[in-house]
Amino acid sequence: MTTLLLVRHGLTDLTGPVLAGRTPGVHLSEAGRAQAAALAGRVAGVRLDAIVSSPLERCLETAEAVAEGRGLEVTVDERFIECGYGDWTGRPLKELAEEPLWPVVQAHPSAATFPGGEAVADMQHRAVAAVRDWNERLGEKAIYLVCSHGDVIKSIVADALGLHLDNFQRITADPAAVTVIRYAPLRPFVHRINDMGELKLSEDSEEKDGGENITGSDAAVGGGSGTT
Repeated sequence: MTTLLLVRHGLTDLTGPVLAGRTPGVHLSEAGRAQAAALAGRVAGVRLDAIVSSPLERCLETAEAVAEGRGLEVTVDERFIECGYGDWTGRPLKELAEEPLWPVVQAHPSAATFPGGEAVADMQHRAVAAVRDWNERLGEKAIYLVCSHGDVIKSIVADALGLHLDNFQRITADPAAVTVIRYAPLRPFVHRINDMGELKLSEDSEEKDGGENITGSDAAVGGGSGTT
């Protein structure tokens, strides 16, 4: 199986009160740089075949912290960029919460298109397509990391869980948290969501979780091995 580590960028000065979106020049804050350094330590024991990033500075800086000392260059993939929030970009969240579109984004995001921006469904489509492309490019034994943004990550996780996009707001993606998804021939397996601990991947769990058996399933009989 191909293993994907989805990472949200570290904190910026705008994270929380303002919808930064695709605003250029938004860098990691001091706390965000500390988070990126800690993230690099948490995944230090994991072999990575590629490190991919959104083109926005806060993601590149987070990804570069992980890449340091690995002999890997960070590859930019525009499809992992933040959702195009259009006219909402740069506005305070308290103000946006008063907009008529706000409850639609929260409860029925599959129907939401940001004014002057992107549809949430289109965001999910291009992000999931990018994951599938990278899985095919790197191969079934690869482990790679993608640094992206909260809504992008949540939409990829919803797809992997088989959840309708309208449920993606139930998923959490905190700054510098790691989500692990393994893609088998028939379906994905979500191993961790929003993890902030040291990451260890069992080298043999791919065979246990993804080995073919007489049922034709790509999951181990009896619910799996229980290993990470």
